[in-house]
Amino acid sequence: MYAVVETSGRQYRVVEGEVVYTELQRGYNPGDEIVFDKVLLVRKDGEVLVGKPYVEGAKVSGVVVEHVRGPKLITIKFRPRKNSRKKIGHRQWYTAVKIEKIEA
Repeated sequence: MYAVVETSGRQYRVVEGEVVYTELQRGYNPGDEIVFDKVLLVRKDGEVLVGKPYVEGAKVSGVVVEHVRGPKLITIKFRPRKNSRKKIGHRQWYTAVKIEKIEA
């Protein structure tokens, strides 16, 4: 059984028992329960439920494990002029969510 949920403008394929790294979920602390109610698709027992745009009555619940930062990404901007270089680093915040239950 798996589902496709939408959160923070992105879509994630989730399975019960796995840990999913989503965009930072503000307002949640580690150990808090989180519910995703924007479920786009659910597949269980060979049956596929597709929403238009969301599956009615379906929800996915999980527990926030931690907030982590991703790897450092380096961006270099270079233009062919004298002293025209810029180097920027960025690390994105993510929230690790352990999927507990998929209801359809």
